[in-house]
Amino acid sequence: MTAQTMSAAVLRDGVQGAPLDFSRLAVEEVTLAPPGAHEVLVDIAYASLCHSDLSVITGDRPRPLPMVLGHEASGRVVEVGSAVNALSVGDHVVFTYVAACGHCRFCRVGRPALCSEAGAGNAAGELVSGGSRLTDASGATLNHHLGISAFANHAVVDAGSLVRVPPTLDLRAAALFGCAITTGVGAVINAAKVQLGQSAAVFGCGGVGLAAILGLKAIGAAPIVVVDVKESQLALAKELGADITLVSSATTAAEIVELTGGGVEHAIDASGSLPAIESAFASLLRGGQLVVVGLPDPTAPWTLLPASLVANDVTVRGSYMGSCVPARDIPRFIQLFEHGRLPVDKLVGTTIPLSDIADGMSRLHDGFPGRIVVDLSA
Repeated sequence: MTAQTMSAAVLRDGVQGAPLDFSRLAVEEVTLAPPGAHEVLVDIAYASLCHSDLSVITGDRPRPLPMVLGHEASGRVVEVGSAVNALSVGDHVVFTYVAACGHCRFCRVGRPALCSEAGAGNAAGELVSGGSRLTDASGATLNHHLGISAFANHAVVDAGSLVRVPPTLDLRAAALFGCAITTGVGAVINAAKVQLGQSAAVFGCGGVGLAAILGLKAIGAAPIVVVDVKESQLALAKELGADITLVSSATTAAEIVELTGGGVEHAIDASGSLPAIESAFASLLRGGQLVVVGLPDPTAPWTLLPASLVANDVTVRGSYMGSCVPARDIPRFIQLFEHGRLPVDKLVGTTIPLSDIADGMSRLHDGFPGRIVVDLSA
């Protein structure tokens, strides 16, 4: 196939601390090159708005610009490269934002979320095989977001960025499996390893935090405590399975300790807020575990007394991409969804056209409850 023109949401500048102007994320006509030998062309059906996209706009997570944003998406395979054997034209797929190479030291030991080659490509705004497949109307290069760039009609990605899903799966709900569900449910199952009947607290009710609630509910955690700064987010959390909801305050940790008879066995921070992380740590029962999945300001230090780790026998760990093996875990999560155990569709708050992408990002920034999904299938 030859290069094609399409519509895509392009961010041309972003500086941390600058006044927020979401109109800087504008829909343009761009050109997409055909896939290389190890790459796949996908017709994108739906793409969700995620805080990882928002953080590029705010400058909190610097990326090489200009860039076509978007990474949480679903679609159909249109063309495969000559060296691609695992996917075929017509397959339904979801995207995963770490295109595991399969041969680096992390991939070899079953930790593809930490893939060295994919990590380097993501940081550079390139695909794993190098370079970009996107150019603007003047012929200038546009960078890829997390090896995907899903806020567009089509995407060319490394084959490792895709997981085939059943053709019967609703593609709107499917879009969430590549990021929110992988990260949130994965943090519960793979990182925290929460067991039946154990207590847990989730801090932050964005898409990942809400997915963590679904994961906790699916495996029978109890009680499930949820903390957020907004009442509207907590209302949805209650609907999804939270037993106790708290508006964040200076006394949140003390409240959790009192309500649970000593603290929770597991705390999961999905807020990316340092005060929330500190509160989550303080809410732990002795012998408990804190898993951090939100991305806080990379320059923000956390003062932690090592003696408290020893005296209380607590664990603090991070989890990137839910510590998942996407090819293994996404099909498992889909099975739970199909059998009514993981109601992912309840996370979808609204659907918008690509032309409303800037307004959608503004609503995400303001704390819209649930996922905002862009419909690219029309």
